[in-house]
Amino acid sequence: MGVYLNPDNKNFGDALRSEIYVDKTGLIAHTNKCVNTEQKYICVSRPRRFGKSMALKMLAAYYSRGCDSREMFKGYKIESSESFSEHLNQYDVIYLNMQQFLIRARKQEVTEYLEQAVIADIRKVYGDFFSEEETILAAALEQIYSETGRAFIFLIDEWDCVMRERQESEALQKQYLDFLRDLFKDQPYVALAYMTGILPVKKYGQHSALNMFTEYSMTDQDALEEYTGFTQAEVRALCERFDMDFARTSSWYDGYMFTKFKHIYNPKSVVEAMRRHKFSNYWTSTEVYDALKIYIDMDFDGLKADIVQMLGGSRIKVNTRSFRNDMHNFEKKDDVLTLLIHLGYLAYDSEEKEAFIPNKEIIEEFETSMSVGGWPRVMSILKASEKLLEDTLGGDEKSVAKGLDRAHTEVSSILTYNDENSLSCAIGLAYYSARKDYRIIRELPAGKGFADVVFLPLPSTNKPAILVELKYGKPVETALQQIRGRQYTQALEGYTGEILLVGISYNREDKEKLHSCVIERINL
Repeated sequence: MGVYLNPDNKNFGDALRSEIYVDKTGLIAHTNKCVNTEQKYICVSRPRRFGKSMALKMLAAYYSRGCDSREMFKGYKIESSESFSEHLNQYDVIYLNMQQFLIRARKQEVTEYLEQAVIADIRKVYGDFFSEEETILAAALEQIYSETGRAFIFLIDEWDCVMRERQESEALQKQYLDFLRDLFKDQPYVALAYMTGILPVKKYGQHSALNMFTEYSMTDQDALEEYTGFTQAEVRALCERFDMDFARTSSWYDGYMFTKFKHIYNPKSVVEAMRRHKFSNYWTSTEVYDALKIYIDMDFDGLKADIVQMLGGSRIKVNTRSFRNDMHNFEKKDDVLTLLIHLGYLAYDSEEKEAFIPNKEIIEEFETSMSVGGWPRVMSILKASEKLLEDTLGGDEKSVAKGLDRAHTEVSSILTYNDENSLSCAIGLAYYSARKDYRIIRELPAGKGFADVVFLPLPSTNKPAILVELKYGKPVETALQQIRGRQYTQALEGYTGEILLVGISYNREDKEKLHSCVIERINL
């Protein structure tokens, strides 16, 4: 057992002894399939606090010769896998946290410091198999393998910290990538290389040093979807255990979606909410709002309009392929939006190629970031949204129409009202404050069509449901006629209580009264 070579299983043991541990040992069955194959190079990128380090601690406890972990995994999913005993504690593991090396290197080159420290640790076990003068880690490992035939498993945390924290230093990034390529590419001593970070690996400039890695990122987690965060079933079980409202938990922390698993929750925030028995902003509280503000304030044509539309509940088409996988080189708004996907501020639907704001926790972070300069018109709408909701619940049609007129005036410099979709987005923004008590759904299948916007009250609130039909350039009365004629209330099957039917029409020809509103109350 050493500092970097063959760590013990204490860190994973601490996780298992914690009040909340969600069984993600099924990941090991996947990595076992990759050991000593062409697929042995794995790079997993996710937002911070999404369990990346936890996964590495688990893999270290499972593979490392420096411990006996059979009892530790007893009763967990991996124990039932056919490959469990075959690989359990059978490998020399080299565990590296690149963040530590970046901090400790100081004026020394990061990779030079790393090689010195790791070679010194390896020498305690394998010093007889390479020269005392050897200073290159890859060369030392080559000699060990040639003499012993033993392959290594590499577990690297924060692999991309050099790219994130030394954004301006292209020379340092290139030197670091050359080091990793020499360490891994076509090396027989590599049984498995599993790296984690926030950013994918492929496109740093024109330097494709690590193209042997299979990438699992927030735009495509592929086979690792289940291990990206907590699944809906896992969160439901936690809510039952801790007597927490599942619907409110979903509105706060759900929203990340992939091909198979449509509901992935932020694990850090769910754990904190369960432990403290309180819903709040836990994930983003670990970093100042400036991190998001820097990117949403960037002056790319159409970026602000896209942000506003997503705040209003819309989804935005994004081309993620042009992103160069760094935090410095941006050529268009799609690059900024793609970075926000990787950072976790946006969710991504890979089938529709659309980005959106995933949940209440992230919406609050956008609001905080916009509250400091640059977004006065949007903030004016958000602040007025509480009054607009009160007027709607009170059935005050004239006040609602006036409130929407004011919202339109504020947002017109950013959004163009040219169709019902734009109107729907603006309505979502105007009713921003409703998110604390409602789940807002756009284009909800209902009866013989789709209800434009539905406000479903959370179980813990005592509010009526709201069903909104929007009309662009048509009499407002036709909105309620359509709600009745197409039986939109069927969308609320299972709901009992009061429903507000709200018809809203936008008429750009009437400069004095852009919006009209009618409200009707019914009971189910």
